[in-house]
Amino acid sequence: MAPRLLLDARQARALHLAAQGLLRPPPRRATKEDVRETVARLSLLQIDTIHVVARSPYLVLFSRLGPYAPAWLDELLAEAALFECWAHEACFAPIEDWPLHRRVAGTRRHWFLDRARRLLRRNGKEMRAFLAHVGARGPVKAADFERPPGARGKPGWWSWKKEKRFLEAWLALGELMVARRENFQRVYDLRSRVHPAAEGLPLPTAEEARRTLVERAVRALGVTQARWVHDYFRTRPRLRDEELRPLAEEGTLAEVAVEGWRAPGWIHRDHLAAAERIRAGGLRATRTALLSPFDPVVWDRERAAGMFGFEYRLECYLPAARRRHGYYVLPVLRRGALVGRLDAKAHRADGVFEVRSLHLEPGVEPEEALLRDLARAIGSCARWHGTPEVRLRATSPRALRGALAALLAPARPAAARAAAAGRCARNRQP
Repeated sequence: MAPRLLLDARQARALHLAAQGLLRPPPRRATKEDVRETVARLSLLQIDTIHVVARSPYLVLFSRLGPYAPAWLDELLAEAALFECWAHEACFAPIEDWPLHRRVAGTRRHWFLDRARRLLRRNGKEMRAFLAHVGARGPVKAADFERPPGARGKPGWWSWKKEKRFLEAWLALGELMVARRENFQRVYDLRSRVHPAAEGLPLPTAEEARRTLVERAVRALGVTQARWVHDYFRTRPRLRDEELRPLAEEGTLAEVAVEGWRAPGWIHRDHLAAAERIRAGGLRATRTALLSPFDPVVWDRERAAGMFGFEYRLECYLPAARRRHGYYVLPVLRRGALVGRLDAKAHRADGVFEVRSLHLEPGVEPEEALLRDLARAIGSCARWHGTPEVRLRATSPRALRGALAALLAPARPAAARAAAAGRCARNRQP
């Protein structure tokens, strides 16, 4: 059977961004319910502790919602509307998905789950005694337990104090949950106290869980190749087209052809109407935003390269001398394309948002419209951080620095704005 739809590369990117909530600017001021709905749309919100700009989950939400109160995410966790689990990596997920992740955690292969299981095999008696201690004492943080005198080590699992390893292992294995976060530190408690309803919830079978994860991944991605599906929830192995065709035969998925892809594309039935609107020109990408390095749009580097032609590597784990673009580089999404990379740091105490470098992708011209979109996106992000003063250090091409810096400057007279617009026009060539 011939594919039902033919999408060109731009339309495929638009469908992907529509599914991710990044196609167009938000229509209104965000609410707490929008935060919950966004996590539900994505199915997962990856957690990372680096906060040179903003911690990743908060930045992922800002990219989609615009200015919102970061405390809402913490409140939704404390209210058990969300919970933490190991999926793609450490993630927030909707509480309704607890049975699904509980089933998967019992059978899946994942580096952190494997490590937790090994720890339990080696230290079962001590770990069970520790779990009983949490049950008797109540909610605990890792900081409640002192590190033995003189104990030091490099960051990582095996340098954690014993109690921290036990807490994280029991969290991964599902006996503990995160009751809330205090200054982003996890507060752990028994599952029975954090999510009392969990004890009576039926779990899906392993096959039902696997099928659900495939459906959720395809729906979250908008359009995808079969080989990219497994990475969303970090399930194994990679899928083949033959494994998705039964879902197409029953109407859950649809097979499509995407210009430039050798393999078929797959979309969820929930996105068929959006795909038709995009093909007809009724839905266009107009959003410009700075993305977290752990945003679902770019967390699968192979997919980002295949869909956007964007070769991306997070360089904060490299020695400074080996970094090409910077320490914590944010991909720049503009109107359906990834057009650049921005290395930034928020100096909250000084109210300064430092753009250490901004690199446009090869072939992207620094036209006036693009620079205005960039200035709006950077300025909005800076104000949300409470760092309204933007300092632009370096750009590539160098010629765009002056024009962009002028657009990022505080409000100024009309004559100055006109001069900045003139510089934009003169600096179109790299």
